[in-house]
Amino acid sequence: MNAFEPSERGRHEVVGAVAVVTAVSGALIAVTLVSWWSDRPTGSLFVLDLVIGVLSWALTPLILWRPVLGTVVLTVLAALSPVATAPATMGALQVARRRRFPVAIAVAAGGVVAHAVQGVWRANGGMSYGWWLALITIGYGALLGWGAWAQAREALIRSLHERARRAEAEQGRRVAEARMLERRKIAHEMHDVLAHRLSLLATFAGAMEYRPDSSPERLSQAAGVVRAGVHQALEELREVISLLRDDEPPAGEGTRPQPVLADVPRLVDESRDAGTEVLLRDAVDEPAEAPPAVARTAYRVIQEGLTNARKHATGQPVEVELRGGPGAGLLIDVRNKLPPRPAPPGWPGGAGLVGLTERVSLAGGTLDHQEIGGEFRLHASIPWPV
Repeated sequence: MNAFEPSERGRHEVVGAVAVVTAVSGALIAVTLVSWWSDRPTGSLFVLDLVIGVLSWALTPLILWRPVLGTVVLTVLAALSPVATAPATMGALQVARRRRFPVAIAVAAGGVVAHAVQGVWRANGGMSYGWWLALITIGYGALLGWGAWAQAREALIRSLHERARRAEAEQGRRVAEARMLERRKIAHEMHDVLAHRLSLLATFAGAMEYRPDSSPERLSQAAGVVRAGVHQALEELREVISLLRDDEPPAGEGTRPQPVLADVPRLVDESRDAGTEVLLRDAVDEPAEAPPAVARTAYRVIQEGLTNARKHATGQPVEVELRGGPGAGLLIDVRNKLPPRPAPPGWPGGAGLVGLTERVSLAGGTLDHQEIGGEFRLHASIPWPV
């Protein structure tokens, strides 16, 4: 039913417009007939005016569908009788409102000519022919200007509605793109976090598998770390699924605190606890003043470097160097010795370095990684404005 409501409303508007135009035209024709023949005897001219009046009234609705054709016919009738003047001028107004300006000028000029012919053979109540024709010309000029103004106003309103519609659509598109970008950033964040967390668990689980002769205390400690790590990974996974599923975070749930440069030592300690030998050189001036984007990106670079070292160079020492400050930028260098043999299968490949390169690029920095002199090196440079 809703699908048919616009067409029904459109038909009602058309019927209403026809009724109004027909009623106004009939009233004006009747007034013209009365004013012309109230004090004169009936005759052949009266019959002519009556016939033309009825015909003009019947043709008036035509100016709504075919304004040029209907106005031309009514203008011809206006040359024969003054009772057609009102419908003819209504048609001229319709042409001025709905057609191009040159067409409206031509129709208005035809109306002036038709009334000039009418004034030649029909007297006009004591007014001189020149003044009468001047008034007719002024009247058609006013109709022409009125119609042109109405057409321009309607075009402006349509333009404003179209701009509003486009602006609304553009706003909707921008909101959708912003949501997609934010969800992509969340996915990158969780890739880094979960990869780091699961690599730690794999390291502890591997130690338990390959060192069954360890003391019960160490095995219990390793099992506790694995259990706590799995629980934390599940919590982080639940959080990212919730964020990706909902447009807005659930009420009452805060946003996870973003890492800062002060969290780097804790990150290194986690790797040391997992059995990786890590040497940290931290020479950052005013680390607490680092912008959130700079600190977060640096943290992710170091996290990815440590994760890759555990995945592909198990047991090899890792060196992490972090230096810089406001105005000088931030330099991160993570390097580890390559193992004598490739890492055993079991670690799935991913797009960590690809996503990390994109993250550093969005922060305005550069990232490169290469194998030189038997070691793998991950180097990043991130601008740090003053």
